[in-house]
Amino acid sequence: MSERAVSTGVAMESGHWRGIVFMLLGTALFTFNDALGKWMVASVAVGQLLFIRSATALVVLLPVVHRAGWRKVFVLHQPGQHVLRLAFIVAEVFCFYLAVRHLPLADVMAVYQATPLIVTVLAIPLLGEAVGWRRGLAVGLGFIGVLLVLQPDGGVFTTPALIALGGSVTYALSMVATRKLRETNSLSLIVYHSIAVGGVGLLTLPWGWEPVDLPGIGYLALIGVVATAAHMCMNQSLKLAPAAVVVPFTYTSLLWAILLGWLFFADLPTPLMLLGAGIIVASGLFVLHRERQIKAE
Repeated sequence: MSERAVSTGVAMESGHWRGIVFMLLGTALFTFNDALGKWMVASVAVGQLLFIRSATALVVLLPVVHRAGWRKVFVLHQPGQHVLRLAFIVAEVFCFYLAVRHLPLADVMAVYQATPLIVTVLAIPLLGEAVGWRRGLAVGLGFIGVLLVLQPDGGVFTTPALIALGGSVTYALSMVATRKLRETNSLSLIVYHSIAVGGVGLLTLPWGWEPVDLPGIGYLALIGVVATAAHMCMNQSLKLAPAAVVVPFTYTSLLWAILLGWLFFADLPTPLMLLGAGIIVASGLFVLHRERQIKAE
């Protein structure tokens, strides 16, 4: 192997490692953001939280948008697809915060680990993708894991559990919709995300917004700052390394959720929840592995 080939290989590997570090950081920030949100929705309305979070995120993004160019960010291609994606995102965010208001953070995050499995199923009718028996079996096992997570107390069909599952499904639908917007730059996707979620949050003003003191506003604003930083870390990760390399590291969010749930809310996962989460993660990693193999063939 020539010296040039060796140096190129090292550079690529270094880029991959930096991509992994950014993905780990983004995942940790998102989970901290979720834990902070769970703490705040105990005292404020979900719509109120989402409006202040999104407004703060937009303020943080203003210099980035200005540097990138307003026209580049706000020119819309496939407007109908954008509206569909944003509808799914708004539904998912509301479902998530409604679920964590009543369920342990780790339980909700475990259900969300099934999102790649749901995307695999949805990609068959919506994207025309073929799914072989191996991935089909992995998806089936993953959904068994979801049932184990949702019934530690025997209450599979409790309203919060169904809301968490609905959040995972709408999150998967938003990911499928995003796949159809590959020509749209990632900054536009983040900006429209914040505008849509904040706008719908503002519409809930007549229904139960609570007075918030200055520290409370600060915590709500912090959620917006952390979420924006997490988005940027993940986008940078995907620029530095292929998705197949970095996406598996998003499963570390479950470890963070267990740790933060214990530290902040004294929530300890049950053995059944851990078993179900393990099955979900193993199934998801297998599906990612098979997709990587198929693309390489």
